[in-house]
Amino acid sequence: MKVRCVAPMKIAKIGYIVMSVILGIVGILFIARPELSVKVIGYALGIMMIVFGCIRLVGYFSRDLFRLAFQYDFEFGILLIALGFIVLLKSRNVMNFIFIALGIAILADGLFKVQIAVDSRKFGIKSWWLILLLAVLTGCVGVMLMLRPVESAYVLIRMLGAALLAEGILNLCVAVSTVKIVGHQKPDTLESRYQEIE
Repeated sequence: MKVRCVAPMKIAKIGYIVMSVILGIVGILFIARPELSVKVIGYALGIMMIVFGCIRLVGYFSRDLFRLAFQYDFEFGILLIALGFIVLLKSRNVMNFIFIALGIAILADGLFKVQIAVDSRKFGIKSWWLILLLAVLTGCVGVMLMLRPVESAYVLIRMLGAALLAEGILNLCVAVSTVKIVGHQKPDTLESRYQEIE
């Protein structure tokens, strides 16, 4: 029987890990340097959303073994790509939009990851509780980003950095824990030969 190509799964997993690390680094940069210009922040976020959206689409179509990490990534990938283009095109006047849109996206991703944690527990993945804890924490940070409880630009940029850092850590944990690549994985459908009985 023909073995499934695992290249898309490898691309998706490596892409997830790399983008998670980049999200974390950018988050730390925003926390440490909240005085960065709105234009720089807009371009950085727009490009990251488009790239991560594309990686999520690759992940969705890769059909990894457990089908946990990428199960919601079709819709979420398209959403990230669309938001990324909006942020790039309107990077100068889009800070309010960025906080609300990213807050909603991060909250939604946190909620999806809660479901992934529950499914991971059923699969017997030992780190399911860590995914759950990080998902809840990330979702709470997303809510804070949407509500913007303070008006100080520096504090808001730091909140944005904390949200990106939490999202990066969550995605890294999910990619490492739940994406299993097996070199001899078989296709989903079995090819059967039928013989007519006369």
